[in-house]
Amino acid sequence: MPSWLIILIVGVVLVIIGFAGVGQILIYIGVAVLVISLILALVGRGRNRV
Repeated sequence: MPSWLIILIVGVVLVIIGFAGVGQILIYIGVAVLVISLILALVGRGRNRV
């Protein structure tokens, strides 16, 4: 399992349980890690083509 998915799942579970503050922070961190990994994957593909 990717790390961003684990962070998102834990964040959603914490929000459902009632720890909204901590859960939302973990959700934001998970989304940020996902976006960064997508950008790095696209940059890596661009370098392979050139």
